[in-house]
Amino acid sequence: MRYFFIIFALISALCTAQNQRFLYEYKFVPDSTKKDEVKSEILVLDLNEKGSKFYSYEKYRADSVMYAELKKQVAAQSNNILVNNTYKGSTRYLVEKSYPDFKTFIYNYIAGDDYKISDDRKMNWKILPATETVGTFKTQKAETEMYGRKWTAWFTTDVPVQDGPYKFHGLPGLIVKIQDKTESHIFELKGVRKDVAQTDTTHKRTEKPVEITQVQYKKLFWENRKDPAKSLRLMISENPTFKVMKNGVEVSGEQMIREREKTAKENQKKFNNALELDLLKE
Repeated sequence: MRYFFIIFALISALCTAQNQRFLYEYKFVPDSTKKDEVKSEILVLDLNEKGSKFYSYEKYRADSVMYAELKKQVAAQSNNILVNNTYKGSTRYLVEKSYPDFKTFIYNYIAGDDYKISDDRKMNWKILPATETVGTFKTQKAETEMYGRKWTAWFTTDVPVQDGPYKFHGLPGLIVKIQDKTESHIFELKGVRKDVAQTDTTHKRTEKPVEITQVQYKKLFWENRKDPAKSLRLMISENPTFKVMKNGVEVSGEQMIREREKTAKENQKKFNNALELDLLKE
């Protein structure tokens, strides 16, 4: 048995020595009261010998264009800086895992600030004898409970890396497909590319993201959920004459606050089926 694990480790090291990209289709239901309204995005899992990154490539491309345009306008000393982010998807986070310890971080935003959130919650898998062909891969079944949901995963030892989409990892092979019990969150592998140039997903903002724990993140999440206009209110209190133009009409700070609160409440009703369901339980 010890010999098997040594061989597995060697194969795994060889497998991850080259840059690889795995493309996953992510299907999800944002509103649990409207289960027929399913959204879909293509996300990528980039692997190299140091670790992996999971993110929306379309968001990365949109951000790159937006920040390039912002830099151009600032350099030109423009009085009216206008930037347009063309990304219309829902996946705005980036998940990083390091090898071989699988330390996991997720980059996310709260109230306009960048955070790097560590997540050391352990995944306890139950590997089952059932097998199934997913795409072109022969896979084996496994189950776990994470993030307030029950998950079923299908992994393949044909790709001997203990990684997968989102934060999922820890099985003796790549996770090809994983879905929760309600089938409202499903990740499925759709393509593989080898020897790809690694995407530089370094945060492009001038300030580094604030590093916090999962517990701290949940506290901030709920503070923002209860008072979504807090940061805006603080900014306006520091600049009492603050006004902006919206569709050619001057909008006061008070009106902006009301609109922010209204939009946030509407979104909370619509997006009530987060992947990490336990985050919505205070």
